Amino acid sequence: MSDYSVENRKNELADLDRFDYAILAALGQDGRMSITNLAQVVGLSKSPTQARLRRLERDGYILGYRAMVDPIRLGMDHVAFIEVRLSDTRENALDAFNKAVAKIPEIEEAHLIAGNFDYLMKVRTSSMRDYRLVLAEKISTLPYVASTSTYVAMQAVKEDVSAEFG
Repeated sequence: MSDYSVENRKNELADLDRFDYAILAALGQDGRMSITNLAQVVGLSKSPTQARLRRLERDGYILGYRAMVDPIRLGMDHVAFIEVRLSDTRENALDAFNKAVAKIPEIEEAHLIAGNFDYLMKVRTSSMRDYRLVLAEKISTLPYVASTSTYVAMQAVKEDVSAEFG
């Protein structure tokens, strides 16, 4: 487990000011924004904006930049959510499961859950047939999987990875 405590997190968040939050919000909407435009949006000159941006990247608030690709236009329009129950939930079992999940590209998200099951995963494939293969050949063979339940999404109502900060 990480030694990243709630208290450490509160202290780090206290180090962010309204300009930092404005930078994060602006880049969350347009990650390709130039430093000049970013400085105008947040109300600082170019040099302090660039220094703040570098600090936010260095300190891990900004994890990276990437293009947002439309999976539906690429034929990847079958989305399923899977409840996964494990046979063992001790730390070494969770760690083995987590490492194995990271190797499966069809799993877009996996979350450890407090509730009647252990993990909730979002899986994207091109079809029900492909999903069945991923479930049978990859997910069901993950370490410590006891059972799964699948829910197929009929429509995405909201898929927004950008959020408002501050």
